Order: sequence, then structure tokens, then C-alpha cells
Amino acid sequence: MTVIVPKPEGAKKVGKPKASPVKEYVPPYPFRHEQMPPVWTLIGLAKRNFLSIWGLDDFQSRLRSKRIFTRDLVICNRPDVVREAFQANHEVLQRKSPQMRHALEPLLGDGLFISDTETWAKRRKIVAPIIHGSRVKGFAPIMIDTIDEKRADWEKLGDGAEVDALAEMAHLTAEIISRTIFGRQLGKDYAAEVVQGFSEYQRHIDQIDLFSLFGLPEWLPRIRGRSVKKPVKRIMTVLDEIIDSYDAQKQKGEASVIGGLLEARDDEGNPLSRDAIRSEAAVIFMAGHETTANTLAWAWFLLSQCDRTREKLQNELDTVLAGRTPTFKDVANLPYTKAVVEETLRLYPPVPILAREAMADTTIGGKRFAKGSLVMVVPWLIHRSPKLWAKPDVFDPQRFLDPKAKKPNKYGYVPFSIGPRICAGLQFGMTEAILSLAILAQNFDLKLKEGTDVQPVARLTLRPGDHLPMTLHPRRT
Repeated sequence: MTVIVPKPEGAKKVGKPKASPVKEYVPPYPFRHEQMPPVWTLIGLAKRNFLSIWGLDDFQSRLRSKRIFTRDLVICNRPDVVREAFQANHEVLQRKSPQMRHALEPLLGDGLFISDTETWAKRRKIVAPIIHGSRVKGFAPIMIDTIDEKRADWEKLGDGAEVDALAEMAHLTAEIISRTIFGRQLGKDYAAEVVQGFSEYQRHIDQIDLFSLFGLPEWLPRIRGRSVKKPVKRIMTVLDEIIDSYDAQKQKGEASVIGGLLEARDDEGNPLSRDAIRSEAAVIFMAGHETTANTLAWAWFLLSQCDRTREKLQNELDTVLAGRTPTFKDVANLPYTKAVVEETLRLYPPVPILAREAMADTTIGGKRFAKGSLVMVVPWLIHRSPKLWAKPDVFDPQRFLDPKAKKPNKYGYVPFSIGPRICAGLQFGMTEAILSLAILAQNFDLKLKEGTDVQPVARLTLRPGDHLPMTLHPRRT
């Protein structure tokens, strides 16, 4: 099997990583430009993969700006300017970029992920408690039961069975989010509708909003074809079914966390509209299953390519758990498992570009930027900056455990964003990922299907392509 790995110098030829005495593994990443191509070329590249637009200098810089048609594009790539942009200047830079808003509006409406100002503040008060870290302990038993069902399903498939690890993890996390938050079992058919709907949507939605780059009015409609409307309808059909079933659950005495959303009242005592409820349910579903599924898929890929890391992970699981199913308490006793997740998030952040639109003139790093400027914090860049990380392209979970290892402060590691708009489900997602690896990696090795070339592709989220074919192999412990 050959895994294509670009050389760190940005050379055009790619091939197998060279062997080294410490057996370091450099996973795949796209070619990095030595000389940046014209804007139109970059736009074409971005439409296919957001990760293919960066040059070598982008990983080194602290603060960069460039004029793109009618807009200034600003990239914050050091902890100090990240903090200034997303924390200190939150009021001015809380609005998501036009590209992100228009790309997700058909699916999320005015949901928390893309709303701002008064709407965002009101919704945050309602949605954040639903998935707050303090509730994760109560969610853990449901997570564990759901993951254990996946383990049992895999056991039935037999040694050498081929699975699509990306789809498997997406089904798993969709089921977890439905059971924990919506209080009902999703089931394979509904899970498939959600997973396939999100995948299809990402393939067809516009990745660049040229209207905004050319300075055209926000109100101009973006034309959406059937290829976008169809997956939206698939997802909304499932969400409507879940919302409609809430009253029946309530009458039977079944508790549902989503009840907090359906029964919420604003300051005037008014409930959320049906559209608002559906928008926030879509946000919870997208943020709750898509990002964690991608992280787990990448983790399985990385573990399959790095024997040393896989063996250390399995040794921790065998030692701490000794074959039993973990509980929530065990999460704190699995530091290497957590480090594998953290390193996966560093190398392959689920949302690799965090972009905002300046709502007024603002200053970052001593430089003045006009209203309408696009200000970007790019985890893909900052997580691989040689100024912040030692051997930034190497897969090394140990860096999160070694107190002497070079790593930045919290504004230099932002897989869940940072500042007031940090992901409300951070602890939920981390716990879900750690428990999933702990349960499944105890029992299985996953090997990449021979001949498969895995390359990171970022459209709305960062995935290992459309599929990740792997084979299941029960462990003999």
C-alpha cells in the first residue's frame, strides 16, 4: 500500500515518507505553493478543496492581509492576534463570513452556528445548556451503550470484513446525538438519511460566495438547484419526525433534553417558532455528529498507519480497562487515548477555516481593517505552524502529554474555535470520541484497504475523501 505524502518543502513530487530512526509518521497533506498562483486559480482550487489554496509562507506568518476583489482578506496565525480577533474584538467580528452563512443557510436557517448579534445571543442561552459539559456525565451511559452496539455489530461481520470507516463513524455519532439529545433511537434507516444527506449536501453546495467577493448586496438570492434541495429535504424529514414525536414522548413521561428547546421561552414569554426549533435541531445534529465522525475516521486512519501509536493506545486500554467496558470515570484515566484524539484534531481539525466578517472598522495587530473585511483564523495553518509546534506535520500524540514539548497556549490550538463562539459541545464531542476509541480499539484493529490513497478534502468540513475503506480485524488480547 502506498500513502501519498507531500514533502514538507513543497516539492511537486510526492511519495512514501522516508524512514527515520524514531519511526516518525507524516500523514498526507495537500501540496503547498512556493509561489502563489493568480486569484482565479485559487478560487478554482478552493471550490474543490479549501486546503489546496495555501502556500509555504502561510504557515509561517503571524498576520497577513490581501485584497480579493472588493474585500480585504485577513489571516490571523499567532495566538496573540487570534485572541485579539476572536476574543477582544468579538462584538465587531462575531458575524460568520458570507460564504459560510450562505453555504449553510439552506440547511441551518438562522441557527446558532451562523446567526449573530441579538439572535445569536438569545439562541445561545437556550441551546448551550442542552449540550453543556456539565451534562456529559449523564449522557455517558447512553453513549457507551450505543458504542457497545456498534462493537457487537462489528463482531458479527467477522475477521477481514470491509467497512467504510467514515460512514460507520457517522452512523454511530448520529445515533448517539439522537439518543442523548433527542431522547429517541434513530435507527439505521433514519441514520442513513441524515449521514447521506450531510455528505450529499457538502458535495453540491457552493464553496465560494462570489457575490460577496464582488461586493454585491447580501439580499441577492443564491440559486440552489435540486442537488442541494434534495439532501436538505432528506435531513429535514428526519428532524420533523423527531420534533413531532416529542409530544408523544412527553405524554409517556419520557424525558428529552431537546425539550429544553421546544419548551423554551424568550424574555417576552414567547416560544421559538417551528422554523427556529428546526434550525437549532439541525445545528445540534450537524455539530454533534459530523465533526466527531470525521475526527474518529481520521483517528482510525492514523492508527492504521502508525504501529507505535496504535500499540501504545492498545496497551493503555488493556492496562486500564482489562477488557471491561469503560465508564465515564475511566475517561480521566485514559490520557493517551485523549492525546490521540487531540493530535488527530490538531492535524485534521473538523472545521479547518474559521472566517468572520467585520461588522465595523477594526484593528488587529496594530493594523486597521475596514468594515466588510474577512478575518480568518485557520486551524489548518495554525495547528501546523513551525513557529508554534515542533515537527508540526508529524503524527505524535505524545506532544500533548510531554510537559516539555513545544506547544502554544489555548489560542494556538483551536479545533473547537475560541472566544465567546467556542463550540458549546466541546466536552460532549471529546468524551464521545474518547469513549468510542476506548470501546472499539480494545476489540479491533482497523487496516486501510490495500491500494487506498487517502487525502484530506475540506469543503464545509475536513474529511478523508468521500469514503474510508478499511478492514476489521478482532484483536487477540
